[in-house]
Amino acid sequence: MRAALNAEAQAVLRVAELLDSRAIDAVDQIVAAIDRGGCVIVTGMGKSGQIGAKISATLASLAIPSQFVHPAEAVHGDLGRISGKDCVIALSYSGSTNEVVTLAAILKQDKIPVITITKGLGDSPLERMATVSLGIGDVEEACPLSLAPTSSTTATLALGDALSLAAAQRRSFSPEDFAKRHPGGWLGDLLRPVTDVLRFTAESNLPVVDDSVTVAEALDRASAINRRPGAIVLVGDQGVMTGLFTDGDLRRLILRDPSQLQEPIALVMTRAPMSLPSTALVRDAVAMIREYRQDEIPVIDDLGRPVGILDVQDLIALKVVRS
Repeated sequence: MRAALNAEAQAVLRVAELLDSRAIDAVDQIVAAIDRGGCVIVTGMGKSGQIGAKISATLASLAIPSQFVHPAEAVHGDLGRISGKDCVIALSYSGSTNEVVTLAAILKQDKIPVITITKGLGDSPLERMATVSLGIGDVEEACPLSLAPTSSTTATLALGDALSLAAAQRRSFSPEDFAKRHPGGWLGDLLRPVTDVLRFTAESNLPVVDDSVTVAEALDRASAINRRPGAIVLVGDQGVMTGLFTDGDLRRLILRDPSQLQEPIALVMTRAPMSLPSTALVRDAVAMIREYRQDEIPVIDDLGRPVGILDVQDLIALKVVRS
């Protein structure tokens, strides 16, 4: 197993060494196709086709419209999926797979750009059809006697991923773009706006109290709210947040000196607690909890006024942090 993994790792490293200006040309073709309203078509036979489907999926995840077209099906009607605005990535390690070469020849006649990924020795039929030809080198397969594609398919996939990421970077792909295309699952939750997951908001069930009142008065006002969070948000002039008073703070105060219940809450609150802007994402809240171990995180607007409070239990319920 180690031998197989080392062989595939070496194949990927070799691809990195072989990169030259043609890789930039390939990215140019991908970006140009998208800019003119086209799509990136990926094609390949057998194991190369399966790798091509994954490359196409990666492109789509990165906001680059893409679809996989089977080369044999293409000449039986699926050519209609390919338009003059598109570019095509054609995969064949040998560079001589009949179905892929035939499709590339048709596309060349139609002046559709073709990026090929082959062994890259420069003399294969597929490379002769290419607008841009990329090579992964003469790879030693991890499989004994090279009976099954292993290192070559891994290297092809890695090069396809690299092309996809470079094109996405060229197009200034952002986390917000990723979130739009991954609304479900763990990744989608991390990229949701933090305001989407607030159970406790200033307009409904979050106690927001003036910091000039006593601790007892603040607790009395907070008790009027059902299902409140484990903290009271304190504000000063113009409703700007000045501090936080948690259930833990209350327990410590009573154990230390119950008479402090009659003191101004400003004397015992946590001043200037760590907070998040209302523009933050869930991943920002996760990072803050992991770094500062703060169970309640106030969320404030651009003027410093409380919008809501995020409880660590909310993130546990989303399964983006563990208890």
